[in-house]
Amino acid sequence: MEHVGNPLRTAQDRRLPRIPEPCALVIFGVTGDLSRKKLIPAVYDLANRGLLPPGFVVLGFARRDWGDGDFESLAYEAAKKGARTPWREDVWQRLASQFQFVPGSFDDDAAFDHLAETLDDLRERNGIPGNAAFYFSIPPAAFPLVLNQLARTGMADNAKSGGWRRVVVEKPFGNDLQTAISLNQLVDEVFTPGDVYRIDHYLGKETVQNILALRFANSLFEPVWNSKYVDSVQITMAEDVGIGTRAAFYDASGAARDVLQNHLLQLLALVAMEEPTSFDPDDVRAEKLKVLKAIAIPKDISKGSVRGQYLPGWVAGERAVGYLEEKNIPADSTTETYAAVRLGIQNRRWAEVPFYVRVGKRMPRRVTEIAILFKKAPHLPFDPADVEMLGHNQLVIRVQPDEGVVLKYGSKVPGTTMEVRDIAMDFQYGEAFTESSPEAYERLVLDVLVGDRTLFPDAAEIEQSWQVIDPLEAAWAGTKPEPYRSGEWGPRASDEMLAREGRAWRRA
Repeated sequence: MEHVGNPLRTAQDRRLPRIPEPCALVIFGVTGDLSRKKLIPAVYDLANRGLLPPGFVVLGFARRDWGDGDFESLAYEAAKKGARTPWREDVWQRLASQFQFVPGSFDDDAAFDHLAETLDDLRERNGIPGNAAFYFSIPPAAFPLVLNQLARTGMADNAKSGGWRRVVVEKPFGNDLQTAISLNQLVDEVFTPGDVYRIDHYLGKETVQNILALRFANSLFEPVWNSKYVDSVQITMAEDVGIGTRAAFYDASGAARDVLQNHLLQLLALVAMEEPTSFDPDDVRAEKLKVLKAIAIPKDISKGSVRGQYLPGWVAGERAVGYLEEKNIPADSTTETYAAVRLGIQNRRWAEVPFYVRVGKRMPRRVTEIAILFKKAPHLPFDPADVEMLGHNQLVIRVQPDEGVVLKYGSKVPGTTMEVRDIAMDFQYGEAFTESSPEAYERLVLDVLVGDRTLFPDAAEIEQSWQVIDPLEAAWAGTKPEPYRSGEWGPRASDEMLAREGRAWRRA
């Protein structure tokens, strides 16, 4: 029977939620950390909010030799621990009845043949018209192996399946430009390019999407969002934790490849992009790509960037070991756990405005924020002593935690003199809205299932981001990172980099 949409609903009507067609979500690496902590709870929360279709199935694929019952108990524990919405046993029971587990390794042809047969069976039994999304919750090195298996079995073929087939790939997408190009070519050959979803979970965060609302839905900010009024922009991603259990991956990649190449350059693109003609995915990505192409790295990378590596210290009152003392890290490792770089954007809007981007582990606290620092007023009628306590006007977008926006500006101190100092207007999501923000993965999984690619970078954006990172990595090769104690805001050289230009890092 031909699928007919609701005749009473128009594309402009936003009151009804978007609900996918009947489909399967196939999770490779379903017993791993990402799946347990993020994906399974996100699926439960979507079901709890009534956003999944009745014909919805989760197929888990992993090496462990488990049955459906064992998988269901693992999923139950994961969903209950990670759920954002209230726990409802009836919702879980309905969802769990649609869970299946297929054991096998990625080089096991028989296991993939069995997976293909299972999908075919579901089409008949659950009324799923060949629709399936494949989620790669697996190490990047395994991507080609799984892609080739999906090609061999025909599972990636829309025509053969009789519905849509989509693939979700996690970052890091490659580890330099050449590997990213090769991976893009492979994934676009196996799946059609429009069915490839390269996930960057930062783009699923409400506060990141709010950048577009803040800029383009208000006439207050956009007129001053340019080099005439903006002194500089600082983008910070600080973590108080170390590398956890990711030693092998982290030591091979480092801070720049891990998050600067994806999360932070995506934040920079959203802050700096021109207004798109619409929020159509292609229009938004076209504007982001223009920004990424206009990024200028420092002429002298040794002066315009800093790498750091944490030493033992104290974080939040607890003793923290140094990076070289972490489990499975070589004693002579030169991998950076901190990176800061001064970038420029070569277009008329941002000419001469520095974008300072930094990322670090074992910092005093966890915070991700974007700070727009405006130029200082000339202060002509004021006595210099009266404005000593006045800094730059700042608009700070807090991505996590304490999500919200802070506007910092000067105000007169009560009293008989004209003394001016900084005060802050603080908007917090948790206080302004009664509805709590969905988890990033909730939004992104739903977008994949309904086929909305707005929040997913395409191949050109990924490759352009590597064009920024590769020259930095080449210049850093063979150098030792600057030490900084755990619990400090990075190496002293990072402060000196800004001090040379008469600026300082904002205290996050």
